[in-house]
Amino acid sequence: MIERKHTLSRRSFIIRGAAAGGAALLGGCDQLSQSPSFRDMLDRAEGLTEWAQSLVLSQRSMAREYAESDISVYFKPNGSTRVADPEYIRASQNGFVDWKLRISGLVERPGEFSLDELRRLPSRTQITRHDCVEGWSAIGKWKGAQLGPILQSVGLKPDARFIVFHCADKLSFFSNYYESIDLIDAFHAQTILAYEMNGAALPVPHGAPLRLRVERQLGYKHAKYIQHIEVVASYSDIGDGRGSYWADRGYEWYAGI
Repeated sequence: MIERKHTLSRRSFIIRGAAAGGAALLGGCDQLSQSPSFRDMLDRAEGLTEWAQSLVLSQRSMAREYAESDISVYFKPNGSTRVADPEYIRASQNGFVDWKLRISGLVERPGEFSLDELRRLPSRTQITRHDCVEGWSAIGKWKGAQLGPILQSVGLKPDARFIVFHCADKLSFFSNYYESIDLIDAFHAQTILAYEMNGAALPVPHGAPLRLRVERQLGYKHAKYIQHIEVVASYSDIGDGRGSYWADRGYEWYAGI
């Protein structure tokens, strides 16, 4: 017990210190947000936050898992809840039997996986808490294919560094949703491509037919409606170059809990 209290105290000290630095920066955002030097400083601050979290989070540490009795009666869908893309609509009306997940980029064997093929791959079931940056949380049961074995099956090239998720939904007129994670999170045991929620097929508002569950990060990292996975050396060419839809709009790319 003493050791755990010490660990939590150290974690709180580091993360609160990083948060305090961020708060000091944000206080002048209105006046400085257009300054290139200020943007560079924010980028460095984000890197410090990620570094601080990496000090207290083991690469193998697991997000807490819960009992069936803890599952939330209502689980609010995060982000978008529908997709207007005609190809997606046709696939959903057919139960996604003809839907395919495409994997490309820095892999030895680019290819496609049907939903049935994904269901036959090594899977994991976990009951975890979804924490939204808006301040709400909910507990759900997820089942899906572990991302690590999928990446091993297609063969990562030596310069592969990040996994980018291209999605079917749009939160703005010009851009489909996109997200990325590094290889540490990609190969974590709890990182899955979920096709079931609470014992049933993943509902459309929650990202059917496939969504990312990266349980050690905040909800906006859990990309929904995944249609294409791209393996890259850098995410500088994705969107505005910050690695995800929300990071390009001021959120942190690394959203560790």
